[in-house]
Amino acid sequence: MDTLIAIDKPAPDFELTDLVGNRYRLTKQHGRVIIMNFWSAECPWSERADQEMLSYLRDWGERAALWTIAANANEPLEMLQQVSGQRGLPVVLHDAHQQVADLYQAQTTPHIFVIDQFGLLRYRGAVNDITFRQRTPTRYYLQAAVEAVLAGRRPDPEETPPYGCTIVRYAA
Repeated sequence: MDTLIAIDKPAPDFELTDLVGNRYRLTKQHGRVIIMNFWSAECPWSERADQEMLSYLRDWGERAALWTIAANANEPLEMLQQVSGQRGLPVVLHDAHQQVADLYQAQTTPHIFVIDQFGLLRYRGAVNDITFRQRTPTRYYLQAAVEAVLAGRRPDPEETPPYGCTIVRYAA
């Protein structure tokens, strides 16, 4: 597998469609922070992270956008539409063949990537420090990373291990 995209380097461009066919291209989003969340309709870790991220979006307003990326090969479009609608997710992009998940080497749902206003990757990893054994977060990595980027600072940490359900891929 290729090397990981380096922190502080340009995030690779991509284009995906949302669940109703609208196209989204990363390079057309310069000027605001993009939070890419590799997501699953079935994963309980994704559901928990959705609630947390939506609460942050209210505070960040137009300065940040959440792009939820559905990349599990086993989740049909109808399921994605139903679950994302129930959870109130603003943008859900369909990565049906895991091309963007592979490009970013996303491993889990959730797996977060924060891209700054200039298109540079600034954070990669977990939403918070929840694990199987630690069910209550004590550190809110995503919130701290986005707030640092919005304030013109480097996130600390810039990378954490992702935690959640493994992205389902089928061999070609």
